[in-house]
Amino acid sequence: MTTTINTTLTTQEVATRFNELAQQEKWFEIQDEFFADNVRSVDPAHSPYFGYAEGKAAVHKKGKDFVSKIREVHGASTTPPVVGGNYFSVGRCMDVTVEGLGRIQLDEIMLYEVKDGQIVLEQFFY
Repeated sequence: MTTTINTTLTTQEVATRFNELAQQEKWFEIQDEFFADNVRSVDPAHSPYFGYAEGKAAVHKKGKDFVSKIREVHGASTTPPVVGGNYFSVGRCMDVTVEGLGRIQLDEIMLYEVKDGQIVLEQFFY
């Protein structure tokens, strides 16, 4: 009889590690560690910031483009995750000065879908 051990992280385990990194503002490390090759990133249709990106490289570029426009961080925080099924969400508050937009305060819900231990979707509500 052969026993197979499942080493795929659960949604709770991904969310816990995500939270550890988010509390240290290590967003690109989160992408490197958990984002699937086919990950999708979705902002609201009315967003003045960004829209949609698909694929790990495109999602990474979307994040880098936003970070490159930040001129000053006045404050940022992320709530602990709430897990439900294959999803988890966090609240995120940012107070930043952004090139071309000035100072903005962004309060959002960030929703993540996990499949086979990887994040396959990030969706932002603000």
